[in-house]
Amino acid sequence: MTMRRKLFPIILLFLLGLILVTCSIDRPQNYSQKSDLETSLTIWWSRGYYPEQDEALQKVISDWEEKTDNKVKVLFFSEDNILHEAIDALAKDKTPDIFFSERAEYTLIPKWAWEGKLVDVSDVIEPVKNLYSDSALKSVSFYNQTKSKRSYYGVPIMQQSLHIHYWQDLISEAGLDDEIPKDWDKFWQFWQNAQTVLRQKNENDIYGLGLPMSIDASDTYAIFEQILEAKNIQIADKEGNLQVDKPEIRQTIIETLEWYTNLYKNGYVAPIAINWFNSDNNTNFLNRNVLMTINPTMSIPGSQREDAEIYFNKIKTIEFPNNPNGTKPTYLVSVKQPVIFKTVAHPDLAKEFLLYLVQPENLGPYIQGANGRYFPVMSQLWQNPFWSDKKDPHISLASQQFTKHKTRSFDNSINPAYSQVHSENIWGKAMLAVLIENLSPTQATDIAINRIKEIFNQWQIPNKK
Repeated sequence: MTMRRKLFPIILLFLLGLILVTCSIDRPQNYSQKSDLETSLTIWWSRGYYPEQDEALQKVISDWEEKTDNKVKVLFFSEDNILHEAIDALAKDKTPDIFFSERAEYTLIPKWAWEGKLVDVSDVIEPVKNLYSDSALKSVSFYNQTKSKRSYYGVPIMQQSLHIHYWQDLISEAGLDDEIPKDWDKFWQFWQNAQTVLRQKNENDIYGLGLPMSIDASDTYAIFEQILEAKNIQIADKEGNLQVDKPEIRQTIIETLEWYTNLYKNGYVAPIAINWFNSDNNTNFLNRNVLMTINPTMSIPGSQREDAEIYFNKIKTIEFPNNPNGTKPTYLVSVKQPVIFKTVAHPDLAKEFLLYLVQPENLGPYIQGANGRYFPVMSQLWQNPFWSDKKDPHISLASQQFTKHKTRSFDNSINPAYSQVHSENIWGKAMLAVLIENLSPTQATDIAINRIKEIFNQWQIPNKK
């Protein structure tokens, strides 16, 4: 008995210490103060590039909680982490009620819809369908193999396209202040000439073009496919049928791959571009090692908003040149879209929240919170002066790409098989086959085409319409 009495205080202290340690364990970033036991809806969301974006979402959540008496737990993840977390959650059947990634529409969402892992969200879209652009709606219409039909499996909230940025002060230094050519060939030659002039002025670390050539960057295939679009090439037709066996399409791919890789071989693209990740063209541009670059969002000028001299005077944003045949460019767009997994506990509640989010008065502030990195998918939201204010030389110019030019979705929304083409970065592999393995553009193109055909054969769609 005496020994037990002596041990009891020690055991009690141990248990108290264990409780204190357990309570101090770090948890994921959670902007909702509701306890886990009270939570009725769980949201995993890609952390915004700017804090204003996350704050705007949190306000929508708070307002919805207050109006509906529901409770939400929202967790923000980095873009790289959220994709891994989602794949892991699916494998363990522990998915959140709502999931949003800023990259998943390229590769994962079409695949999940094909496999029947997503909830049909048509009843979210239908009440606001007339507010959306056609390209936005097409971007969330996916084929479900388990149901043998298409439907809406993502909710469009915003969109991005490709934008061209350059250093105006370096162009002035090169004495090339004349208007940048709109002609396709002259446009690309302009940057090569500028590099040559700057090298003659001992600017030896500057490359004319910041074009990704790696398999690690989604920018690689996004830019390459925009160039194919300029040459009126679509890998899949409007019904999702593969077209790579057409001689004229194969030949254009060969010529485009040769042209693109020759820019690297001839020294107009930095040698390290074959190893770039998505952020590396941004970094090399902002470090002034690159004169011009193409980026799928407006993050480059957006990162310099606090420096008025750089934002308004040194960095310029311009539209793409005319297509090689002289027509105006059609811009490829990627639509950002939250989804609901099939296995979630509260699918109807998740739909209710998403329908609240996409009301223009709620969605508008969220998109503006991205400070021009992304753009509206609803015509009504374009009326806000934020998008057309000429005082902002970047956002107002980029807005014209969506409002004054034709746009179309990437092929992964036409046929889900193309999401696998993106996942494998087929075009990046073709570039490295030419640049590293010394294959000819013809050989590399045929390897790419054969792999694309293999992928499409694995994703047979009986009725695409």
